[in-house]
Amino acid sequence: MKNITLSADEDLIERARAVARARRKTLNGAFREWLEQFTAESGSDKEYNSLMQRLRHVRAGRRFTRDEMNER
Repeated sequence: MKNITLSADEDLIERARAVARARRKTLNGAFREWLEQFTAESGSDKEYNSLMQRLRHVRAGRRFTRDEMNER
């Protein structure tokens, strides 16, 4: 495991510690969870873009006009 150093406002750090404590976690543990979620979101974007690239040849039928798409 690698250590990193972050900087933030003291008040923000104290509030974050209080939230982590209320959730029975350490601030370090809460940050690790956030970091995993943050990187997972990035992976989803890559997967989506890859899928769209693979499906770019698909023609789903006629194109609708803006008015047709906005009809209710």
